[in-house]
Amino acid sequence: MFGYVIANREIMTEEQIERYRAYYCGLCRTLKRRHGAAARFTLNYDMTFLVLLLSSMCEPEEESGSARCAAHPLSENPWRASAFTDYAADMNVALAYLNFMDDWRDERRVMRRAEAAALSGAYSRVKEDYPARCGFIEERLEELAGIESSGETDPDAGARCFGRLMGEVFDYGLDSTWGPRIRRFGEELGEFIYIMDAVVDLPEDTAHSRYNPLAKFAEGKSEEELYALLTVLIGEASEQFELLPLVRDVDIMRNILYSGVWLRYNIEMEK
Repeated sequence: MFGYVIANREIMTEEQIERYRAYYCGLCRTLKRRHGAAARFTLNYDMTFLVLLLSSMCEPEEESGSARCAAHPLSENPWRASAFTDYAADMNVALAYLNFMDDWRDERRVMRRAEAAALSGAYSRVKEDYPARCGFIEERLEELAGIESSGETDPDAGARCFGRLMGEVFDYGLDSTWGPRIRRFGEELGEFIYIMDAVVDLPEDTAHSRYNPLAKFAEGKSEEELYALLTVLIGEASEQFELLPLVRDVDIMRNILYSGVWLRYNIEMEK
């Protein structure tokens, strides 16, 4: 369910692209520093968005520089990082590890078991630092597995569960004024991601008789009606986003929420 919260680079300026990539590269470097080279393979733009969001709200002290890496050995690329990058790297590892284990339990995919094994030590360290948070995420994933294994036909059940998981990840632990608001935004965004993933997977899941939370709900509904549902959900998330006290990179984050989240959907619909 990850890989939707990305920017649409076709409508970004060169300056915006460079800044966006700097946070992405900073997260990649931090994953390697904190959790080893294997953790870099779990890197995704979803957690880059979280770094942008928390950094915009709190304006932390940042380190920056430029460096070569295995992915870009011929040229140096700029990077930026802060304490929020450390947090996002830890959550990136936790979500990746638990997702790999979930896939292993559900489908017995050997590769997923191997990927989880490569991250098991890193996840143990993250859980030591965030026992309550990791425990909450594990509970929500177990709850979600129960919802899906029961064949639940109400898509709201799974969406709310995954929304609560994302709300926990986004709630870094800010003060009593802004903590609940960023959690609410994370919850709304999580619900959108869950339903978006279900819409994208619906044709293949139907063809292979696999569970999909939208299977019953989508009967007799057109693509336009499902698109309208997604529009409402991302609109609710965006409404919460606009209430946050953001001071920088707002244009990049709006690009993601108003355009980038539709990129994968558009590709799948074209197929």
